[in-house]
Amino acid sequence: MSNVKELELATTAFGQGISVTPIQQITAVSAAINGGTLYTPYITKSISDPLTNNVIKTNIPTKKGKVISKSTSKLVRYALESVVANGTGRSAHIENYRIGGKTGTAQKQQNGVYMVGNYILSFIGFIPADNPKVVLYVAVDNPKGITQYGGTVSAPIAKNIFKDIINIMDIKKDKNGMEKEYNWLDVKYKRLPDVTGKTLEEAKEELKGFNLEYSGNGKNIVYQSPEGGNLIKEDGTVKLLLE
Repeated sequence: MSNVKELELATTAFGQGISVTPIQQITAVSAAINGGTLYTPYITKSISDPLTNNVIKTNIPTKKGKVISKSTSKLVRYALESVVANGTGRSAHIENYRIGGKTGTAQKQQNGVYMVGNYILSFIGFIPADNPKVVLYVAVDNPKGITQYGGTVSAPIAKNIFKDIINIMDIKKDKNGMEKEYNWLDVKYKRLPDVTGKTLEEAKEELKGFNLEYSGNGKNIVYQSPEGGNLIKEDGTVKLLLE
């Protein structure tokens, strides 16, 4: 800290004048969102013998210390979820899932001078936002032919990776996530009412704007898909079973 002068202090406040590796970045963000505990990072969970497949070494998470309180960590998760719902990370948002994250637009330097139009564009995010299981870091070095912001370049890539993570880890939908405030460019989603137990006429009234498909010969709704409470596209299809 003795080398940090007024200029470095000012530039560090908006993310310049410092340099960290991706694993350092992930380690720091993990501590900020996991309740405040800093762990020693490792690359692989275990090392196995290539011939016998017996585990030679297993890396066990090692605590290095407490860096922030649980209450502060909870606030950090909330703030970063709002970045994805309504901030610069909107391009990483996935309806019905809670994702937190932060975009980065880092101006590169050469020979002690910041370069013009040459950036590292990044997004670091985690899922689920209220109880993180996975931290994801995406960085793109000086992309061409596109507006150079982390939110326009790296966040959409992260969104596609998060979709795979959701499938692989079987992460469940969560109806308690932060509501997204849509702008005119967004594909708009609406929260689906629960119409089970109601008549078909009542369901039609509540589901105006949605495309309805129904089967069965009765007058009452006994099942709907998707379930009530989920966010679906404004003109999305709702299937109803009558009995």
